[in-house]
Amino acid sequence: MAKQKRYKFNHETLAYEIHRIPIKRRFSKGFILFVLSLAISVGYYYIYTRYLNLETPKTLSLKRENDELANRLELINRRFESVNRSLVTLQMRDNYVYRPIFGMEEISQDVRNAGFGGVDRYSHLQNFERSGILTKTAYNLDVLYKKTFVQTKSFDDLALLAKNADEMTLCVPAIPPVNISSSKIRYSSSFGYRRDPFHGDYRMHSGVDLSGPVGESIFATGNGRVVDIGFDFFGYGNFILIDHGFGYKTRYAHLKSALVTIGKAVKRGEQIGLMGNTGRSKGPHLHYEVIYRNKTVNPLNYYNRDINDQQFRELISPKS
Repeated sequence: MAKQKRYKFNHETLAYEIHRIPIKRRFSKGFILFVLSLAISVGYYYIYTRYLNLETPKTLSLKRENDELANRLELINRRFESVNRSLVTLQMRDNYVYRPIFGMEEISQDVRNAGFGGVDRYSHLQNFERSGILTKTAYNLDVLYKKTFVQTKSFDDLALLAKNADEMTLCVPAIPPVNISSSKIRYSSSFGYRRDPFHGDYRMHSGVDLSGPVGESIFATGNGRVVDIGFDFFGYGNFILIDHGFGYKTRYAHLKSALVTIGKAVKRGEQIGLMGNTGRSKGPHLHYEVIYRNKTVNPLNYYNRDINDQQFRELISPKS
């Protein structure tokens, strides 16, 4: 297409001549038009947003998108709360049903909820417009992750014990260390606080005392390995310590002598020593302790106190 031309009438020649506009002038006019249009646009935007309190389509779109995201976060938080309620139910079953089956201590709420107090780890979210919902979501996610991690570890421990349930059954100290049905044996002191026979004040007694004649047979109460044999003049006297695995240990103290050596694997019902009167003792007896996860527990919770002579001999006869 032919380029358009502008003509101007020349009064001197009485003819139309091609009119040429200098480039500088054309640029100046274009720049002025651009500045004017920009100023008009800015003014229009200022009036539209400040005086008329209206929002631009872009702003409205972003707000709608922001509201939609906030609603989704709120929905996620409600789902977090639902999952957390289910997890709390699972934790209760774990503490009061599953773990007690294997003699495991419950996991305290302090352990399950540890790591969420103190320093504000969500301060970086405070500068956002919807900091509240963002902080709540991040917090709920962290809590759920931590609780799930602890619960998973607990189930891993339970699964391992369940896999070795037969072995664990034989390792738990589940029989008396002496023949308690015999008329020669009597309980002389129980587990817990008692009046100390030497000083008269109340002190914690970490086991049970079973009195009897010197030389009475002492038996291992569960499968395990002898990890220590020693003599404590001001305490246990001659003693034997057996590690049964699965968190269990047993100690047999005030012995006349030990019939096993360190490192020996012993079976439940196997004779390991003889009753004596050594160490801090006022008469021949056996001081018997059950230690679970490095904490002494009541031995009477682990064996039947009503066992008769025949039942006890059936438990020890294959090993003695």
